[in-house]
Amino acid sequence: MTVPTSTRAAVLTEHSAPLTLTELPLPTEIEPGAALVHVSCATLCGTDVEIWSGKMSFPGMLPMVLGHEMVGEVVAVGAGTKDALGRDVEVGARIGWSESTCGECFGCVVLREPVACSRRGYGFLQRSDVPPYATAGLCEYAYVVPRAAKLLLPETVPSTWAAMAGCAAKTVLRAFTYVGGLTGKRVVVQGSGALGIFATAVAHISGAAQVITVGAPESRLTLAGDFGADATVDIAAGSEGIIEKVQELTGGRGADLVMDFAGAPSVGPEAVAMAAQRGQVVIVGSTGPVGAPLPLGMVMGKELTISGSLNGDISDYHRAIEFFGAFGGRFPWDRLFGEPVGLSAASERIEAMHRLDEVKAVIDPRLP
Repeated sequence: MTVPTSTRAAVLTEHSAPLTLTELPLPTEIEPGAALVHVSCATLCGTDVEIWSGKMSFPGMLPMVLGHEMVGEVVAVGAGTKDALGRDVEVGARIGWSESTCGECFGCVVLREPVACSRRGYGFLQRSDVPPYATAGLCEYAYVVPRAAKLLLPETVPSTWAAMAGCAAKTVLRAFTYVGGLTGKRVVVQGSGALGIFATAVAHISGAAQVITVGAPESRLTLAGDFGADATVDIAAGSEGIIEKVQELTGGRGADLVMDFAGAPSVGPEAVAMAAQRGQVVIVGSTGPVGAPLPLGMVMGKELTISGSLNGDISDYHRAIEFFGAFGGRFPWDRLFGEPVGLSAASERIEAMHRLDEVKAVIDPRLP
């Protein structure tokens, strides 16, 4: 096929406003280690919704193309392009990809933690009016930069699942690496979005004695039950009601593990109050406004362990793909996703997620 020199894209030019369908230029030459991909599936993440709404914003970020969970078919590659496991990336291959890292900074070299890279580059944070323009999911074609973490995908994992693995699933699985074994433990999952429901399933699969999912609306709590929640708590009860209900459900002991996938300002104090003596709290979702102060006296008195977990790296991405391969038949994963729509309908699907009407929107840029 002829390598395209431009691409259709849905561009965010103003927060809380409809995306603008436009044509963006593509690089005339594919750099060594880079690839040009025909995007076949992009799943929208809560971060995309927060950026669209302006909840996450910083000067100079717009215009930009949203989408950081995506897969597609390679249509052109630069010299020596390989995936993260050293496999050749060739034209026609189906790949997913994630953020780039520099390999040179303190985080990369000394800490050996890709998530700590000081020059970590997300495709969806690339301005769409400067080169390389189109690096995110809501494009018909996306340019995958040389140091982006690429992964050849097995045919057995559907594109929606593989796209979700690129952020939501890998973020959850990384968070679980902080907690050790779950066999026989009581777990509270704060949040009933895609991350919270996926975490509910992971906790159930991992042998937790009890999984309690806290969130809203009722439809999502019902879905959490289908993904392994033994009980659910509606946030409409308010902080005191939530804590009281969890204490009741755990026989007054509290949860051995509380995991925040919600990010609401109240989740920190609620997590500490719900945790059992010598319990663990893992903060994953708190990317929004400053939260309420933590009751440090309670942290000390309960001897709690509190950890933060930031996103995930290529190893977590690979594990997420392996997870779906192993547990694909265990839960109704497809129920997390909406019907695929084209770029022209991306704005309405983002708004639907913002209203909590949809767990995870699916955009297929090949559609009208």
